[in-house]
Amino acid sequence: MEPAVGCLILLGVMALLFITELIPLAVTAMGGAIICGFLNYIPDNGVFLGLSHPTVTLFAGMFVVGAAMFHTGLAHSIGVFIVKRAGKSQKNLMLCIMVVAAVLSMCLSNTGTAACLLPVVMGICAAAKMSPSRQLIPLAYAVCSGGMISLVGTPPNIIISGALSNFGYQPFEFFEFAWIGVPITLVTIVYMYFVGRRLLPEGGEVPEKFLAELDPMQHNVPKQVIAGLILVGCMVVMCLDLEKITIEMAAVVGALICVLTGCLTEKQAYNSIEWSTIFLFAGMMPVSHALYNTGAAELLARWMLEMLGGTPGPLVVTAVIFIVTALLTQFMSNSASAALLAPIGLVVSQKLGVSPYPVLMSIAVASSCAFATPIGTPPCTLMVGPGHYRFVDYIKAGLPLIILCFAATVIIVPLVWPF
Repeated sequence: MEPAVGCLILLGVMALLFITELIPLAVTAMGGAIICGFLNYIPDNGVFLGLSHPTVTLFAGMFVVGAAMFHTGLAHSIGVFIVKRAGKSQKNLMLCIMVVAAVLSMCLSNTGTAACLLPVVMGICAAAKMSPSRQLIPLAYAVCSGGMISLVGTPPNIIISGALSNFGYQPFEFFEFAWIGVPITLVTIVYMYFVGRRLLPEGGEVPEKFLAELDPMQHNVPKQVIAGLILVGCMVVMCLDLEKITIEMAAVVGALICVLTGCLTEKQAYNSIEWSTIFLFAGMMPVSHALYNTGAAELLARWMLEMLGGTPGPLVVTAVIFIVTALLTQFMSNSASAALLAPIGLVVSQKLGVSPYPVLMSIAVASSCAFATPIGTPPCTLMVGPGHYRFVDYIKAGLPLIILCFAATVIIVPLVWPF
């Protein structure tokens, strides 16, 4: 059996296990990585390489920084402040959360924004006595769509712009993505406010580990100030994109300072890390590499072009590439899907004799539309544990949103970047 075909079969089995949850998501992900190594789809030393990925370090560090906000009572205080002004209506709270998340993720890493706001939202849910499962997926979708607005908000934007440079084209400008990013963000917020929230699970109360700590909670104002300053410091460093200090370093330094200043104990820091999230992300990274190395993802793209046949119009090709990219990004890293489809999109546009900009922009948007699974983008992965979500919850809420984003892209992109 060809490696590409075998890898596609493995991906199908994993998708089935993700949907049915016959075994834990993290076990499926790590098991898939091990099988990829056993079948030589990836090198043996690459099976657990995902555990050393910088994003894993970012996850761990920001989980601790976020926990400091909770243990000092800062997240709860912020929650009470927002509740008093937004009321206890679930949809009004969701609207406030999504607007704040989208604005922050415009110039910050959407992953970092999600990790920073997660404990704040948990505090809001505790104060309003509502289930976090009604708020965390909207938070993830808001940071994902908000990240589309600028060059640095989400990795696919950087990858797509870099691909243009590599092929000798002028790259997209910093806020050029806003022409499509802003409409997509508005579509996301409006959809979740009127329709998407009805598709979310009712859930239960705020997780016991959060409620149990509301009364032992320090409510120490000086430490709340320290925790807040640490959080702000991390976000500022992430925004500045310093050469010598990566966002992962900022997260880890912030976590260390949280422990050293007594905002939380060492044990509390360890317990604050969502290990299921860590292993889910780390397991899927090698699987993504296997899709690329075996040619499985490229095989899918080639099938797409062959099915079109003849000389299809550029709008048709762009629409199909969007669909293929959006499909791939549900089961592999959004960065990987963007990197895979970018050169293909450029070649296709050259063969059709059209501008590569609308094609590449469509790929960038589609790569960030990883709404239907908790796999393709870290913000969605982050919410699985705290929100107690099932795989199918993402499908219910995310699939209609992807369709709306597709419609918006097909309409707006050719108007801003003509073929």
